Amino acid sequence: MSSNSTRILLGAILLSATLPAAAQAQIYSWRDAEGRIVLSDKPNSGGELVKTYSTQQDSPFRTTAKGIVNERAAQYDALIEENATAHGVSPHLVRAVIQQESAFNPNARSHKGAMGLMQLMPATATELGVSDPYDPSENIRGGVTYLKGLLTKFSQNVELALAAYNAGPRAVTKYGSVPPYRETQDYVTKIKTAVDAAPKPKRIYKTVEIVNGREVPRFSTEETPGAELVKK
Repeated sequence: MSSNSTRILLGAILLSATLPAAAQAQIYSWRDAEGRIVLSDKPNSGGELVKTYSTQQDSPFRTTAKGIVNERAAQYDALIEENATAHGVSPHLVRAVIQQESAFNPNARSHKGAMGLMQLMPATATELGVSDPYDPSENIRGGVTYLKGLLTKFSQNVELALAAYNAGPRAVTKYGSVPPYRETQDYVTKIKTAVDAAPKPKRIYKTVEIVNGREVPRFSTEETPGAELVKK
């Protein structure tokens, strides 16, 4: 376990011990000046709400350790965003595929020979020009390119593209749907569930008020009459 992970775990244990058992509480997370993750039940100007819970047993750190405070996953965010944007693929979908394929372990190798974060097979890696499948940059580039190709092949049908990623395009073409393989059906369901649960970006609305004869723009996540949508 890394020193950062140890600090996070110790912080979680100490913090959970100080929180009331019955009252509702909230946990916030942010990075300090040295890049370390901080957990607190007090909000911070740059902090992110991690979890709201009502009892000591409903521990926020179960969710935190599994998803939000997942340093191994977070370190690939930039690569995921870059490649997903370049190919017009949802970054939430890419993250969910990586989680399911390798749990964000860049050195993962399956018994069938699939390699790296997005578990590229040797022939697929070669076809995509991936010389080192264990290099996160190359692997994510190749994996997203492959996923985009499957989405295009199956007319943007995410279920069929995911099924093809798991079982191969020929199996999907043969059945004309998600193949009747338990592994593939579970694979598609788990990834779709993860994508649906991912936080969606908030819409930002702009209104203009006249203050002392001057126009003053106001921004809000709440839509009001006459407000202009400036960010989806």
